[in-house]
Amino acid sequence: MTSLRSLDDAAFRARYGCTRFDATVLGNRFAYILEHFCSKLLACAFSPVLRDFYDFAATLTGPPERGYPTPVVSKSFVAFTGTMTESIRNTIEEYGPERLTQGDVIIANDPYRTGTHVNDMLFIRPVFHGGALSGFVNLKCHQLDMGGSVPGGFSATKTSSYENGIVLSPRALMKEGRPVDETWTLIFDNVRFAELLRRDMQTIIACLDLGERQLLESMERYGRDAVLGAMDYVCDADAERMAEALAAMPDGDWTGEALLDCDGVDASEEYPLRCAIRKRGARIEVDLSGSARQARTSINGTYLDAKTIVGVVLKFLLDPHGAFTSGCYRPVDIIIPDGAVFSALPPEGVVFAYGESTNALLAAMFSALAEPLGRGAVGGDTGAPNIHSAFGARPDGSPWVSIGVGGGERGPWGGSSAGDGDSYSIFMSANSIDTPIEAAEADQPLAIMRREYLADSAGAGENRGGAAVLKDTLWREAASHNLFTLRFKWPTGIGVRGGEDGGPGGVWLWRDPPGAGQRPRAGWAEAIGVAGRMDPVSHEPRPDGEWQYFGREKLWRTEAGATFRYLSNGGGGWGDPFARDPERVLADVRNGYVSLAGAARDYGVVILGDPGRDPEGLTIDEAATRALRDRADCATQSATAGGEDSA
Repeated sequence: MTSLRSLDDAAFRARYGCTRFDATVLGNRFAYILEHFCSKLLACAFSPVLRDFYDFAATLTGPPERGYPTPVVSKSFVAFTGTMTESIRNTIEEYGPERLTQGDVIIANDPYRTGTHVNDMLFIRPVFHGGALSGFVNLKCHQLDMGGSVPGGFSATKTSSYENGIVLSPRALMKEGRPVDETWTLIFDNVRFAELLRRDMQTIIACLDLGERQLLESMERYGRDAVLGAMDYVCDADAERMAEALAAMPDGDWTGEALLDCDGVDASEEYPLRCAIRKRGARIEVDLSGSARQARTSINGTYLDAKTIVGVVLKFLLDPHGAFTSGCYRPVDIIIPDGAVFSALPPEGVVFAYGESTNALLAAMFSALAEPLGRGAVGGDTGAPNIHSAFGARPDGSPWVSIGVGGGERGPWGGSSAGDGDSYSIFMSANSIDTPIEAAEADQPLAIMRREYLADSAGAGENRGGAAVLKDTLWREAASHNLFTLRFKWPTGIGVRGGEDGGPGGVWLWRDPPGAGQRPRAGWAEAIGVAGRMDPVSHEPRPDGEWQYFGREKLWRTEAGATFRYLSNGGGGWGDPFARDPERVLADVRNGYVSLAGAARDYGVVILGDPGRDPEGLTIDEAATRALRDRADCATQSATAGGEDSA
């Protein structure tokens, strides 16, 4: 196919129905439309999961006649936008495009049709111009509750899809601008917090109205054919960029693996996720065969979630500056076996905590691509959502639910050629706001007692990984807690290009209220080990320690005053740690990322002074540092020579 750059003006207009300039303007206009109505939703939503967490995503989609192209996705929850490149088509084709009218809103939330989980409801507004169906404006928004056995839905111990809550096949929520009463009633008869959901859904519809108006304004100004041609152009450009990025990689075959520790039934079964990547020319095949079967609990995802992660990884590693569109998948072949943990089938393959399997798949692909990417390799991250869900009743009997604020929802990324890994980010397949502590404490009966980085937890490297986040949350009322802690058996922050792995994480619990003067909690020994590898006596995290199984209590119940501690896994390092500039190590010690002992042990840098009492007075002992690094170089050369002699 002729490259887009080689098309002259006449050929470009013949292919896309507009000038190159107009196609570029419209491509940026598409992104503006999404940013505009996403900002409106963020400002006007009522539930904290939308208002404070940004747990939604938006796309524009072309009409059926064009094959439902997705030229733009929002800068929000990435895991949603990937599934939406397919789920719009799935939903509309099942509903029937011939049934659509102006003013409709079509909804669905079945994971097997739309990806992710039942709380993530898909809202689709068809857009008509001149009487012709001309595209769709779409939002996928997490609903605070969809019924089921657990308030809010978050549980890794559910074993039946019927525990998830109400499942909605494609149907109209609005018809010709008017509410479809039986749909609204069906939802509100089956969910908790119905009044809150009603206000959120009305806000979502208003945002779709805005997006529809702005897309129609573009068609009025440039013409329907030009707008649809620009959609095709943006997707074609993305496909071409991905193909060029693939062509620049060496050909070869590589494999990667990651692990889900267990499910919520018992500790007897692990769930490895494996990928085999084969790259030839400008195409790549990602083969997920050989991965674990679907789990016995709700830690599964769907094929749409697996496809999303493949796209996210390839964009992140090969084309991070290009737009993420449906076109990026054209040079990519994906083999997804039915009934795997990331492609579960009903009714036994319960889908809810899809982020567990998909983030493990991301890690497996990062590992597989580390070799061919060379300097472009990226260290592993915190590894999982680590979402903490809790619920209870207020003194007046009214229910409350807390989702995603009391656990380990933020952690580090890995190091790369660009620099150190960030220490406080959400997992890589998401992109959301961090709920302010003040907002969380105002809305829910909790108090964040500690949130800090743990020294020496980052994977050492020329560019180190991000440091692990240690967070203590005190629960001010009696509560029931559901945990998602499935990535602690193996390191997730894998080091690359000679970098070290990040340190281990885990979860701990103090059931008794803290005594006077003992806030926040000190040490580890008095805590109950809930999840992760830890010393059997001191309970401190230890890579070779005893593994604690979170599911030995299906529901962790606590009285007022209990404290949960979450420690994320550390991020993986990039490059030889002894190649790190000693001045950067000095800065890390001064800032609490690295201890004095860690500087000498992990980086070969001897630092003098007291970082606690006088951080600005720290100095590098240059002679001792040279001697330490020289000894390490000699040891490395000796080990290398010994290996060659043995060979």
